[in-house]
Amino acid sequence: MSTYDLVVRSRRAVTPTGERAAAVAVQDGRIVALHAYDAPLRAGEDVDLGTVALLPGLVDTHVHVNEPGRTHWEGFASATRAAAAGGVTTIVDMPLNSLPPTVTVEALRVKRAAAEGQCHVDVGFWGGAVPGNLRHLRPLHEQGVYGFKCFLSPSGVEEFPPLALAQVRQALEEIAAFDGLLVVHAEDPALLLEPAGPGYPQFLRSRPADAERRAVEQVVSLARETGARVHVLHVSGAECLAPLRRAQQEGLRVSAETCPHYLTLSAEQVPEGDTAFKCCPPIRSAGNRDLLWEGLADGVLSCVVSDHSPTTAELKVADFATAWGGIASLQIGLSAVWTEARTRGHGLGDVVRWMAEGPAALADISGKGAIKLGNDADLVAFDPDATYLVDAARLHHKNPVTPYHGRSLTGVVVTTWLRGRAVDPATPPFGTFLPG
Repeated sequence: MSTYDLVVRSRRAVTPTGERAAAVAVQDGRIVALHAYDAPLRAGEDVDLGTVALLPGLVDTHVHVNEPGRTHWEGFASATRAAAAGGVTTIVDMPLNSLPPTVTVEALRVKRAAAEGQCHVDVGFWGGAVPGNLRHLRPLHEQGVYGFKCFLSPSGVEEFPPLALAQVRQALEEIAAFDGLLVVHAEDPALLLEPAGPGYPQFLRSRPADAERRAVEQVVSLARETGARVHVLHVSGAECLAPLRRAQQEGLRVSAETCPHYLTLSAEQVPEGDTAFKCCPPIRSAGNRDLLWEGLADGVLSCVVSDHSPTTAELKVADFATAWGGIASLQIGLSAVWTEARTRGHGLGDVVRWMAEGPAALADISGKGAIKLGNDADLVAFDPDATYLVDAARLHHKNPVTPYHGRSLTGVVVTTWLRGRAVDPATPPFGTFLPG
């Protein structure tokens, strides 16, 4: 009888073939066997979860860590502690809002040096596509970034300006030459307005869903012309679903994601002056939210990722026109999505597909996102029936600001394993950098 490093047993193991009772055997950090739940096995550690579910570690491909340069907003130590506490074992860091932004190989080296030795989960990196850095895209690709982010509208930070459509075309032509990936913040700046007042209704009207839809249509057209692979980030407007569906039916390499806040919050719920809810594109109506769930169910939207973009409380002033726009939710995304998903008839397998398998496939991160033979033993013990009240001050995020504060959520992460080792935020981190 083989002796394993670790065996984790659960009557609700979520695998690519469905939910099943299983004993997951781990050796040297990888899943080496799936046995019957009650199989007699020898292991250095044998954990029986009973009816607590066993999920693959989630993969979050949309995280703004902000280090270096704005580490007082968030940093690799705090962000990855939060990720592990929320069942996320892999993050891919966005090229902004760090200083310098990740738009050259040298900037990538600076970011990796800042992250070295701080990461409690595995970390990969996006590069950026900005005006003037076209010649840096291939070198960044060769250095292992998973793709390139660009904005069509102002990003909110001066050091990461948007691309005009002609520049997007040039970037796509360059990226297509090495079969890379462009991920796009899609809002048409011509349809964006200055908010007419400090409240949420005025802010919402200033960023209409038509701005998203029109930008998506423009990006789809460029994907068709260049043959490049394109991913639309953080879809908030249901108007985007139709052009995305047509592009996918046409066979274009166009995919899209949405975020927990668009699936679980609504404009009608935003308290007056509570700019913890501010993000771009904005949280829209409850009816719009229902349509986004339909887009997930039929596969037009393939990923649910956090777009974790925190800042200090001082920048979340009670004025939606001037407050920083970003949602902090990395630690609580799984619970938030599960709380809503279960009421809509979705199972844990659906959540795993959206929050683990889909993001891993998007970035082509091998060995992640599923409980299957040969994959990294990134595992999450998740109690799907336990509830808790979100207390922003008790989260691992660096700043206690989140729109989920005070909300009751269902689903609690009990233990997170990274390559077969339980992650304890109080002990030295052992996350690694992932190559693109």
